[in-house]
This record gives sequence, C-alpha cells and structure tokens, in this order.
Amino acid sequence: MAERVVPHFHNTPGVAVIEIGAREFMCEGELAPFDHPHVFLDMGDASEIICPYCSTLFRYDSTLGPHAARPAECALADGATA
Repeated sequence: MAERVVPHFHNTPGVAVIEIGAREFMCEGELAPFDHPHVFLDMGDASEIICPYCSTLFRYDSTLGPHAARPAECALADGATA
C-alpha cells in the first residue's frame, strides 16, 4: 500500500504527550468508532501543538521519522482508518 502523504496519529492509549516526527499531521483522537473529526494540525515553527478536539499535546521530535510516534502505537498505520 502507498504511504500516506500526511501522517495520521491517534491517542487511543490516552497518554498526556505524543512525540511525533512531523510538524504537519492529522489527529483522529481515538481509533474509530470513538474518533473525533479528523483535523489537520500544523505546528509551523513551534515544537508543540494541542489538538483542539481531544486536547492531546503533540511534541515534535526530529529524531523520529515523519510517520513515527512515541509511543509507537499512536502512529496510525496504512489501512487502519475508519
């Protein structure tokens, strides 16, 4: 399957902070059927952003790949969307 152009992340585990390797991404909240509207977030030059729907704090980490997250289970794999 083709890799997503825009990385997608979720916070099904309910962690306070998700470290990600992208500054532009989609937040889905939790995995379906408990997801919120899928929103595009852009950190710009900042290193953190809070999702306006689920209040998850996303923190940029340049050591991670653009589709990677810490914790790893918060990165949505291809084909795993609702």
